[in-house]
Amino acid sequence: MAENLSFLDMLARLRRFGVRPGLDGITELCRRLGDPQKRARSVHIAGTNGKGAVAAMVDAALSRAGAATLRYTSPHLVSVNERFSICGKTVQDDLLAECAAETESAAAGLEITFFEALTAMAFLMAVKAGVDWMVLETGLGGRLDATNIVESDISVITKIGLDHCGVLGNTLAEIAAEKAGIVKAGRPVVLGRNTDEARRVVESAAAARSSRFVYAPDIASESEIPPAFPLAGAFNRENAVTALAALKTLAAGGVAWSIDGFADVVWPGRFQTIGDVVVDGAHNPPAMEALAASLDGDVVLVAGFCADKAVDEALSAIAPRTVEAFAVRTNSPRSLEAGELAAKMRACGMDASPSPCLASAIEEARRRAAAHGGAKVLVCGSLFLAGEALVLLGAAPGAGRFDPEEPPPETLTGG
Repeated sequence: MAENLSFLDMLARLRRFGVRPGLDGITELCRRLGDPQKRARSVHIAGTNGKGAVAAMVDAALSRAGAATLRYTSPHLVSVNERFSICGKTVQDDLLAECAAETESAAAGLEITFFEALTAMAFLMAVKAGVDWMVLETGLGGRLDATNIVESDISVITKIGLDHCGVLGNTLAEIAAEKAGIVKAGRPVVLGRNTDEARRVVESAAAARSSRFVYAPDIASESEIPPAFPLAGAFNRENAVTALAALKTLAAGGVAWSIDGFADVVWPGRFQTIGDVVVDGAHNPPAMEALAASLDGDVVLVAGFCADKAVDEALSAIAPRTVEAFAVRTNSPRSLEAGELAAKMRACGMDASPSPCLASAIEEARRRAAAHGGAKVLVCGSLFLAGEALVLLGAAPGAGRFDPEEPPPETLTGG
């Protein structure tokens, strides 16, 4: 087992190269591996929020129709295995180790990043499994994201908002332009519900590349979502409309898919209810606004944030639904300290206290929720925190170990 987990050591070493937007490294690495990204058809998904959920839905609908699929998403909540799914099943350590060894060997002399290595590993898995389709989520942005070396059959762009502004741009239009960088010449692009500003940018990018532009609400609606759809939250119904529009667009080109696959969708840590606790990875203002709109009552909030996020704006979105709050530190080195976060919560009008750890925060929040007439406990603010909460609540996906994440986007190296 220790030998099988050597891939974790390799990935941890690659974190020293930080985040390096650009396609030169991944292009050369994949060339050395025989260009595995060219061996299957692909759906490529970008966006600020919702892209992972849309990937899960598209993957499930293609799989239910008989296609062999690989799904690649990020980040993981607990173990790196979660990023890779083949025919609906999370990959096991043995396949990860095999692909990591081949990637490390091919990367000799190259300074590849953590995310570039994982992306190359995903392409290798697709070849080894002989899949028909790869469903790929961008890691950051789109234009310079490592996944963007695929010649996708269709591009999908979900809700666009302000996040990672230091890397992607300071305006919605600038960020939308980066996301629209995944649009391929002559291949359709589906845009989920967005502002007029974002729509204009993506529509313009499509026209410049002679690509068919499809606005998801024009060809799909929530009424088509099957009753067995398991994901809660209004934002996930919006994501489902985007996925349906993408699948309909593929079907126009002769691709088979099944709406029954929507009943199979699993997407942990996103408005997931475990007993009396709701766990959600919302960590930026647009996601927090969508989360607040999906709540059907008041909550006792347990939150932890990374310091590089727009924390004040995110807290302002959830404050009207919060009757009491507990601040915790996440297991990320970028985390805000609990005391500092509690002060920000109080500045937003919350009755807030710092807690020494997540376990004690949830325990106290449950007691306080009972005192507030049976309010729900809501854990949010970070995907790191969502993963930790799932472990504590006995609902963790994957291998159940906390694996290293890629470094923050702000640790840029190279070009």
